[in-house]
Amino acid sequence: MRQTINPQMQLGEVDISAITFNPKSRDDIPRLLRGLQHIWITPDLRHRVFQVLENMIPASRHNGRPGMDLWNILVFGTLRLVTNCDYDRLQELANEHGTLRKMLGHGPYCTHSYHIQTLQDNISLFTPEILDQINQVTVDAGHQLVKKKMSRYMAVPIPS
Repeated sequence: MRQTINPQMQLGEVDISAITFNPKSRDDIPRLLRGLQHIWITPDLRHRVFQVLENMIPASRHNGRPGMDLWNILVFGTLRLVTNCDYDRLQELANEHGTLRKMLGHGPYCTHSYHIQTLQDNISLFTPEILDQINQVTVDAGHQLVKKKMSRYMAVPIPS
């Protein structure tokens, strides 16, 4: 019953790849959201991250009530661990922070709010070990990205 992401955008939603951030912001939340945006717009990286997330779900995806999307769990889980906030602050950010709500797929007219028990039940699955696995996947992707950029600037060898 749990979805990886909701494929159907609602009226008024902003595409995650189109979200803009203040480049001069020194806060940690926009930097985190920018990193999550890179995961979102890179299909191969997004697929590998979701594979890690699917392994954390304890029961079958097809049993039980629909839970939070894996993308929302990723956003909330990384936000909670990176900012070291409690569930009360996480709930406040989830319901009031405009850019975070866009990253979660909520448009400006969406009145959906997150209850603290829902956040606790779903985000408790996102452990530091899961974050370490996701970090490993993203670091590997970053190394591949640097290798691609470096290969463009390397001199062409002259055959002897």
